[in-house]
Amino acid sequence: MTRVFSGIKPTGHLTLGNYLGAMRRWAAVDQHRSDALFCVVDLHALTVDHDPARVRRLSRQAATLLLASGLDPELCTVFVQSHVDEHARLSYVLECVATDGEMRRMIQYREKAAREQRRGGSVRLSLLTYPVLMAADILAYGAEEVPVGDDQAQHVELTRDLAVRFNQRYGQAFVVPRATHPKVAARVMNLQEPTSKMGKSDDTGPGIVYLLDEPDVVRKKVMRAVTDSGREVVYDREARPGVANLLEILAACTGGSPEALGGAYASYGALKRDTAEAVVEVLRPVRERHAELCADPGHVEKVLREGAERARGMARPTVDAAYRAIGLLPAGADAGAPALNAAR
Repeated sequence: MTRVFSGIKPTGHLTLGNYLGAMRRWAAVDQHRSDALFCVVDLHALTVDHDPARVRRLSRQAATLLLASGLDPELCTVFVQSHVDEHARLSYVLECVATDGEMRRMIQYREKAAREQRRGGSVRLSLLTYPVLMAADILAYGAEEVPVGDDQAQHVELTRDLAVRFNQRYGQAFVVPRATHPKVAARVMNLQEPTSKMGKSDDTGPGIVYLLDEPDVVRKKVMRAVTDSGREVVYDREARPGVANLLEILAACTGGSPEALGGAYASYGALKRDTAEAVVEVLRPVRERHAELCADPGHVEKVLREGAERARGMARPTVDAAYRAIGLLPAGADAGAPALNAAR
């Protein structure tokens, strides 16, 4: 069975973009067809200035929403990254394989570093190296597929490069993964800035639909969405990004195609009303299940504890093998185990 790994970062409240672009597919498809692991990657939230209490709160909320979106612990493994030491162990080994140039070419690093500098803050070293930690997240489990949005494709390519490089230099230790992308709504855009991603870390709340927004709040945000000049409702991502974003959201919620839906509307107002109601209905079961899970916090804690135990059991043999292969002296009972490329 194909092994799939994906994670979500607790740097803000999860959004409609997170759900339509990733979480819904994880629940509907990936957990049923594969040996799937889904992780709250809380270590990644430490790469910028943060409030520790907020990171803990958002980590728990993210885990709860993953379950509320339909992930079933009987079908997949749900856990928190920092609960499994193998992520950090492998990250350092991969840093010894990666290069400074590769890190500085990462688009997200350049964008986030520039944003931190504009705010007058300093850029943490972990922001530069976190793509290596992401590679460790994936490679530790032998994942063959990584469902990601368009903005993370470069990081999966880096993961592939590091896996190949390590295998060539030190012996076959890692599976080389590939990125997979949902066909519709892979990247939901901000309702107020339709050329920018609907990111959970952004401050522009009116353009972001959060999974836990009340229905009336959702309707208000969608009805106030920025559209484009002209009155004709057509799907054209380049010329009419605002309308295209609404059509993509509506298509993702209803199962239609943006192109076909564009011809069904005579006005922006009608499109917005239908999109708003579609979003409300899509999020309704998630909000209801989230409320049920919040009333039973012990259940969520149990799922995360058992998930971490399973994840640890999967990751440790791979990480231990990588340690031996790169030249580190095994500890304890493993001291007599040969390196992967001992013949060299």
